This record gives sequence, C-alpha cells and structure tokens, in this order.
Amino acid sequence: MNLYPLALKLDGRRVLVVGGGAVATRRMPALLAAGARIEIVSPVLTPALRAYVDAGRLTWQERRFEPADVSGAWLVQVAVDDPGAAEQVSAAAEEHGVFCVRADDRDAATAWTPAVARQGEVTVAVTDRGERSRAMAVRDLIAAALQNLPEPQVGEEPGQVVLVGSGPGDPELITVKGRRLLSRADVVVADRLVPGMLLDELRPDVELVDAAKIPYGPSAAQEWINQTLVERAKAGKFVVRLKGGDSFVFGRGGEEVLACAQAGVPVTVVPGVTSSIAAPELAGIPVTHRGVAHEFTVVSGHVPPESTQSLVDWAALARLRGTLVIMMGLKNLPKIAERLIAEGRGADTPAAVVQEGSTSSQRVLQSTLGEVAAATAAAGLRPPAVVVIGEVVGVLG
Repeated sequence: MNLYPLALKLDGRRVLVVGGGAVATRRMPALLAAGARIEIVSPVLTPALRAYVDAGRLTWQERRFEPADVSGAWLVQVAVDDPGAAEQVSAAAEEHGVFCVRADDRDAATAWTPAVARQGEVTVAVTDRGERSRAMAVRDLIAAALQNLPEPQVGEEPGQVVLVGSGPGDPELITVKGRRLLSRADVVVADRLVPGMLLDELRPDVELVDAAKIPYGPSAAQEWINQTLVERAKAGKFVVRLKGGDSFVFGRGGEEVLACAQAGVPVTVVPGVTSSIAAPELAGIPVTHRGVAHEFTVVSGHVPPESTQSLVDWAALARLRGTLVIMMGLKNLPKIAERLIAEGRGADTPAAVVQEGSTSSQRVLQSTLGEVAAATAAAGLRPPAVVVIGEVVGVLG
C-alpha cells in the first residue's frame, strides 16, 4: 500500500469526532491547535473533554452516532473500540466522500495519523506502511535533533530581547521553549545561578555577558544590565536574558521588561521553573498538602525584618497556618525566625533548608523554627538556599 502524505488546513472547518474516551482526549489538542471546528458525538465524555465543552472550545452531541452526522465534515475521527460501531462510521464517511481515521483498525481507515514531532514553527510527520513502532522511533530521533538545531536567522529581523527562566539549577529543567530560544541567541546575558551546562552548549560565536549578582558582594548594577539588553537589541541582535528560576520571582524581570519597552525594544518572557517550589519539592517537601496546608506564601528575606526597606508583613505571616517559603533569607534567618516566633508562630513548627536544589550539590536540613538558624550555621549551609517553614516539612517522611 502506497500512501500520499498530506497536511490539512482545518482552521474553521468542521471535524467530526465519534467517541468520548481516552483516544479522543489524546487527539483533541492537535485538532484544537489546528483551529478545527470540532463536534463530538458520544454518550459520555472524559472529564478533560467535558472541560473543553464547558469552555466553548468544541460542541458535544450526547448520543450515539448517526450516519447523517458525517454530512458537512471535512474529516472524521473514529475514537471507539467497538469494530461494529467504527465500521458504521467508516461506511457513512465513505458514502459522503470524507476521509476517516480509525483508532481501532487503521487498515480499514482511509486516512492515518502519522507520528508527529513539533519544534517551534516546524512540524515533522512520519508515516509508515505497517511498522508503526519504527515510525515512532524515527519521529523521536527527529524530535531530539530539532531541539538542538538553531532556527534560521532572518537578516532583517529587528533586535529583540527574550527573558528566559532557566529553572532551579538542573539544566534539564529549563522549558523546551526556553532551550529553543537560547539556541537562537546572538547575545546571552546570564546570571550566576543559571545552569553552567546551558552556557557550555552555546555556539562559539555567541557573546556571553556576565551579569552575576552575588548576595552582599560584587554585583552587576541593574541599570547596566538594562542598558546592555537595550544596546545589544538595538544593534540588531537576538538577546536572551538568562536567569535562574523564573524571571518574575525575585528576578527583577519586570524592571527589565519596562526598560526594554521604554526603549522601544520588543521583549518576550518565557516562564521558568521557580526554585521556591521546585527546591522543596525535590527535597520531598510539598508546599501544599491536603489536610495540612491550603496555602503557601513566598517572601524575600534579603533584608532583615526590622529594616525600613522590608515590605514584608512578618506579623501577618506568623498568623498564617500554611507554608512559608523564604528566598534569599539565609543571612537573615536568625532574625527572621526570632521575629516569626515573637509574632506568634510556634518555635516547634517544622522547618527545612534546601541548598542548591535540583543540582548534584543539593543538601537538605530539617529542624524546627526555633533551632533552624543555629542548625543551618552549624551544618555550613550556604546560598543559594530556600527555607521552608510549616507542617508540610516531613509530611512525606
């Protein structure tokens, strides 16, 4: 059997999906992304499909299939495991001259869904004539290659800045989009907490600008960083501002967006995995847990509680019953713990410190609010570290 590969433009066109189970759920995102006008015919739906219906992204006929349902469809997807019911849909599609994909028996179908790899604006579809597993293996090889292939540069493309959160430290925790855009960079302005392996993967011709900010030590002035981003972008460069964690969680990303906007430089933000959640999680500490904590609060401990520069309401935090996550608070941990206890938080409240979460240097210390500062000093823990206070500490053992 010879196949004729073809890409379909389904934007605004009616696609009939028969069946509301797991197979239909898997097929739905790609159809929605293609802009198809989807109608499902099924007596029942999975919760995920029902959510699409509730959001108005597709329509649902709560009944069994009828041959007339095929009329007006550009494509039919059969997502049922009953061969008899599937054959009825196939026959109706054949009668109406509509291509039909069958999940139960593709040899009986008039169209197949290929194994697909997507990377940015590129979509690669791999078809086969009976060796589905081989097609999927080829698809996976292509997908891996696309992730490491820089996108072609457009000479007339105006300079722009992309803020990319690189995650908590493990280079594999950067988002797929973040890694793809990093591969396009002409200039990378990097903080000290970005995973070093990501920088090692940059092309030899990429300009690397060190924007390290060492707590309580030498640091690159924010104004200088802003100016660097703007100047390189206005010179026609594709600039990636690479930050540890997430750019908008104590990363001054908002200031850099404003600076670019004021200078007329296009700027895009790619969220990153924030260490405020990831570091506790990788240490076995869920920031929320049913019956234990229904909220978590992330605060900066960069300045001590008594400082006039502090914007944190420590008294209010002490009254909360949920989880408190403190970033950049190791130096001021003795004063923070003392203030929380003075404001009413129990000294026996479980507490933990996670140093360099997600990396090979990760260290975890569990203690109590009354003793955590002394225990941290005795253990020699150092920044970067995340402090977690609340009953969730130790809930997983």
